[in-house]
Amino acid sequence: MIQTLCPHCLTPNRIDSSRLGDRPKCGKCHQALFIGAPLAADDAQFQRLLSKEQLPLVVDFWADWCGPCKAMAPVFAKVAAEQEPRARFVKVDTERARQAASQCNIRSIPTLMIFKNGKPVAQQAGALPYPNLVQWLNSAL
Repeated sequence: MIQTLCPHCLTPNRIDSSRLGDRPKCGKCHQALFIGAPLAADDAQFQRLLSKEQLPLVVDFWADWCGPCKAMAPVFAKVAAEQEPRARFVKVDTERARQAASQCNIRSIPTLMIFKNGKPVAQQAGALPYPNLVQWLNSAL
């Protein structure tokens, strides 16, 4: 059993890890636990995900004014659609979630980080093309 947070209401849900691909629904709001897209997280949501989510978190720290961030956004979304529920994919806007960016020592964007059990296990600065992002994820997850 693992605990994963609902992307809609952030309620923790316990689910057998062998059933992650069975389109599970949230016990509270009854919406899909996996939406095949990155979640946008503010400071509070990021902290909740970091402390409660048991799936690996793949986080894209970005900003709206950043050209490489915008170029990488569709690549990140495509990988999220393909890889979920292997991991939970999250986008953190560093302009709106300054506390999260500071806590993770984000100095350049885009920066990708992978967290397992709330701890960073991998980090990659700069935009990655699709094959490189998949390769990086496979080596880190």
